[in-house]
Amino acid sequence: MTRTVRSVIAAPQPPVPESAPFDDERAEAFAGRMVGVLDDACVALMASIGHQVGLFDAMASLPPSTTQQVADAVGLHERYVREWLAAMTVARVVEHDPDAATFRLPPEHAACLTRDAGPENMAHVMQFVSLLAQVEGDVTGAFQRGGGVGYEAYPTFHRLMAEDSATVHDSLLLEEIVPLVPGLDQHLTEGVVVADIGCGSGHAINLLAGAYPSSTFVGYDFSSEAIAAARDEALALGLTNATFEQRDVAELALVEAVDLVTAFDAIHDQAHPAVVLSNIARMLRPGGTFLMAETRASSHVHNNHDLPAPVFLYTVSCMHCMTVSMSQGGDGLGAAWGQELAVRMLEDAGLGGCEVRHIEADWFNSYYIATRPHVS
Repeated sequence: MTRTVRSVIAAPQPPVPESAPFDDERAEAFAGRMVGVLDDACVALMASIGHQVGLFDAMASLPPSTTQQVADAVGLHERYVREWLAAMTVARVVEHDPDAATFRLPPEHAACLTRDAGPENMAHVMQFVSLLAQVEGDVTGAFQRGGGVGYEAYPTFHRLMAEDSATVHDSLLLEEIVPLVPGLDQHLTEGVVVADIGCGSGHAINLLAGAYPSSTFVGYDFSSEAIAAARDEALALGLTNATFEQRDVAELALVEAVDLVTAFDAIHDQAHPAVVLSNIARMLRPGGTFLMAETRASSHVHNNHDLPAPVFLYTVSCMHCMTVSMSQGGDGLGAAWGQELAVRMLEDAGLGGCEVRHIEADWFNSYYIATRPHVS
C-alpha cells in the first residue's frame, strides 16, 4: 500500500450512518484508483507531447535506440527526450533495456500511437487533455457564476479539430461514411447540391468536392479563422465546386435549396440545436438526406458506463461543448445528448426515417441518416 493510500485511510473519516459501517477495503481500493488516475493523467500529457514533436512516429521505425539516437532521429534536444522516454518507460509505453541503455516502441503500441494509425491514433486525442486544462479556471468560474466559456478561450481548438477531422475523414469519409447512405455515391457522381453545417476548416467538404466534381458543395461556419483555412485548402487543391461562407447556421433561411446536408460533430455545439435542425429540414428538398455524425452515447447516463471513454466524453462536454453553447446564451445540449434525444429532435425538426449506423474504425461517433419526407 502506497504512502498516499495509507494517508487516505488514516485520515479522519466523515461520519456515516450506523447502518453503513466504513469499509476500509473499499476506501483503500478507491484511493489506489485515484493514484492511478493521477499517473494516467500525466501519461496523457506526455503522450500529447510525444505526438506533437513526432517521437512516436520516429520510434515506430527505429530499432532499439539510445536517448541520443532517438533525439537525433527527430531533431530534438536529448535531455528532454531522455526525460520523456523515462516517463514512457515507467508508463510501460516503451520498452527499456538497461544493459544496452536503449529504448524501443513495440509495434503493438505504435499501432495506436502514430499518425499512420489513422482514426485509431490515440496520441493525437491526448492533446484535448492539455487544451481543456487551459480553461479549467474559466470553467470553474462558470460553475460559480453560470454562463459559459466562449470559443476565444480555446486558442488551439480549430487546429486540433482540423487534425481530428482529417484523421477520420482521410481514412473513412469516401470509403465508409458515404456508403452508409444508400445510393449516395451515385447521386454525388451524377451531381447534387450539398451543404455542410459547422464545417470547421472544411476538410470534409474539400475531400468530397475533389471526389465528386459534378456536385457542388458549400460549407457554413461562424469562425472566420476556420473559413479562411477551408478556402485556402480548396484553392490549393484547385477546387471550383467548393465554397465556404461565414454564417451563423441558426440564421440560415434557405428553403428547399439542397439535396444533401451533412454535419460532422457540430450540432451539439450549437447554441440552439433545435433551431439549426429545423433550418436543415427546411433547406432540404423533399426526399433530401441529412447525414449527421455525433458522439456515440445514450441519453441516459446509466447506459454509458461501458462506452470506450465515457469520462472523456462527459469532460469534453462539460469543459467545451456545453460551455461554449452556454456562453452564447444557448441550451448547453452537451456532447452526450445521446441517441434517444437525437432521434427525437430529428423527428421534431421534421426529418423522418432516421437510421443510426456505426463504423467499426470510428469508435467515437454514431451516424444518423434522416430524410425530409416528400409532400403528399
